[in-house]
Amino acid sequence: MSITYDVAVVGATGLVGETVLSILEQRNFPIGTIYLLASERSVGKKIQFQGKSVSVENLQDFDFSQTQIAWFCAGGSTSEKYAPIAADSGCIVIDNSSFFRNDFDVPLVIPEVNPDSIINYSARNIIANPNCSTIQMLLALAPIHREVGIERINVCTYQAVSGSGKAGLEELAKQTTSLLNAREVEVNVYSQQIAFNVLPHIDVFQDNGYTREEMKMVWETHKILEDESIVVNPTCVRVPVFHAHSEAVHIDTAGYISADEVRTLLAGAEGVEVIDSPQTQEYASAVVNGSGSDKVFVSRIREDLAGNNGINLWVVSDNGRKGAALNAVQIAELLIEKYL
Repeated sequence: MSITYDVAVVGATGLVGETVLSILEQRNFPIGTIYLLASERSVGKKIQFQGKSVSVENLQDFDFSQTQIAWFCAGGSTSEKYAPIAADSGCIVIDNSSFFRNDFDVPLVIPEVNPDSIINYSARNIIANPNCSTIQMLLALAPIHREVGIERINVCTYQAVSGSGKAGLEELAKQTTSLLNAREVEVNVYSQQIAFNVLPHIDVFQDNGYTREEMKMVWETHKILEDESIVVNPTCVRVPVFHAHSEAVHIDTAGYISADEVRTLLAGAEGVEVIDSPQTQEYASAVVNGSGSDKVFVSRIREDLAGNNGINLWVVSDNGRKGAALNAVQIAELLIEKYL
């Protein structure tokens, strides 16, 4: 008889929670009983899972001792309050928020990059899921770092509105419709109009002039690669794309590696697909490749024109899948394979 696990999804009615449920079905995760949790306003809502109708329950009243694993997909304030409660009850929390990522005793895990770090999960019974932009960048860069070392990362992200949840998707759709019909747009989610625009602003600004989204990429890269000497210089931009983030990445490596060697290296990397043929104009894009896919796509691999140890890459991935839900499910799969 196969082993199953009783699990919970916190924030089951949100964009990431819904994607977690979809991926759990697709990957046949060994579930006994599943509990779908959300705030009081969603209690009683029915969600289809594995051919059955499951009712959403109130997170506030839930007893996590009924479960072995819980995915938290409802934001930092919810994780701050309820994740320790779940962890103290014996449930292992996989948290999609940024709340615990910088805690030294909470593993921050990308299964293809630093799977061994999960071994320390029992210190808090909490495992953190990295930021979506960090995940796709490091899937592309970790093999290079292991091969020749990386000294500096310059990255500019082009992030889809799904990173702001359903509200971001709705705002882009409504603004686009309004503009195409010569009507005034309403601005609620973002600081300015997002339709037909780009905004160099994601999350709150910090005292150093960077946004918190940008600093997440710095802090998380250092923790995941276990190398604080790497200089990370990010600019995070919101663009009018519904799903999938894109990144222009320039790295300075410690040792020389050619563009052809990088292509070969990444072609064999788990979770990565190289699409890079300038002669036939083949390269990855958010709409054609990233959206709905589980892979991280790498294109435009080329050497720095200055002739130093520099490599440029274009990196695309679905932020809701590999950048959030899929990575969280993969963490659970790694957990049950090696530790439960």
